[in-house]
Amino acid sequence: MTSRKTYHHGDLRQSVLAAALDVITSEGPGALSLRDLARRAGVSHAAPAHHFKDRAGLLTAIAAEGYDLLAAALAGTPELRERGVRYVRFATDHPAHFQVMFQPELLRTDDPDLVAAKERASAELRAGVADLPDVPDARAAGIAAWSLAHGFATLLLTRNITAALGDQGPEEYFRSLTGLLFTGQLATESRD
Repeated sequence: MTSRKTYHHGDLRQSVLAAALDVITSEGPGALSLRDLARRAGVSHAAPAHHFKDRAGLLTAIAAEGYDLLAAALAGTPELRERGVRYVRFATDHPAHFQVMFQPELLRTDDPDLVAAKERASAELRAGVADLPDVPDARAAGIAAWSLAHGFATLLLTRNITAALGDQGPEEYFRSLTGLLFTGQLATESRD
């Protein structure tokens, strides 16, 4: 009688996702391979394909999870500046998700889970500007606010503004930055 060793993993999908996030954080999404993730999880090289089909499927699952995490991070914060702070915090707490979410060429952009998660995050982003007084174009204001938070988060994650932060934490620095810009905007408008 031959004895066959069986392997019971528990939650292979979550293990592969966790390993993928580690790889992306340390080496970027380009270093990701299902074969390597299977090796790290201690399963056959074909096992991850049962959950994700291929690399694009895995990255799409990471992006969908990221958008859901972003929507949750932004929820319940009425003040626009604090939504920006939460956006920056999300990026620093979830750098691998953040890297993948905004690279549509890596994803199946028509995936229903991704589309739904993106819509939830977009709704939260739009909610931040919906109640601003005297905003003639809420869509443009939303894009401006998103650009500021996203740009700051990207510069932070790529370590392009580390020296500028000095001893100040990124969240406090972002608050100061938005205060400086919004104060300048208000001063300009009041002179007109």
